[in-house]
Amino acid sequence: MQAVLFDVFGTVVDWRTGVAAAVRRFAGEHGLELDAGAFADAWRSRYVPAMRRVSTGERPFAPLDVLHRENLDGVLADLGLGPGDFGPAALDDLNRAWHFLPPWPDSAAGITALKRNYIVGPLSNGNTSLLLDMAKAGGLPWDVILGSDVSMAYKPAMEAYLRPAAMLGLEPGEIMLAAAHEADLAAAREAGLAAAFISRPLERGPGIPGAGVATGSWDLSVSSITELADLM
Repeated sequence: MQAVLFDVFGTVVDWRTGVAAAVRRFAGEHGLELDAGAFADAWRSRYVPAMRRVSTGERPFAPLDVLHRENLDGVLADLGLGPGDFGPAALDDLNRAWHFLPPWPDSAAGITALKRNYIVGPLSNGNTSLLLDMAKAGGLPWDVILGSDVSMAYKPAMEAYLRPAAMLGLEPGEIMLAAAHEADLAAAREAGLAAAFISRPLERGPGIPGAGVATGSWDLSVSSITELADLM
């Protein structure tokens, strides 16, 4: 094994807490009564359908920042609100919440430990500028950042896994994907990568039955990135 690459949203960073905090600030600034957690969930629920429209050829590739911004407009519309109620600058600023999500407590230490022996980096649907901002803000010590705008593909398309491998000069079997999402791991395995499941039971908030429990059989199954580093 030469490299350990990571899914990011939910695996390395706590997207729900970070987005909800930004929504809470936005609501306060604009005098809105919003359930920040529910808003974050609704925004995230549009993530996969938006990428699927790219993967099926329904629309050309667009960076995740663009999809997130479009999805934000959709969530606001569902609440009877529109861009004209706030102005594009305010919504663009809220959209950048995805650039500054807080890492899980074990993320930076675990990645630091792994990079002593392996190439480490994100294998994420995030665009490169988003992942760079996130790394700088969260102290994530990646060796390399290759966003989805490099492969021009979104997971679970095979190209999303194979293009980063090629750019690193590695065979797929020399790479392990670490992720909290089993569909991602299944696609990575189909592409020839090894697969490590990282349990993140609080990704979608507390009290969700079965959250963080692996149902598949993976090369490794751990409760943190530091545990993954210890096992490798």
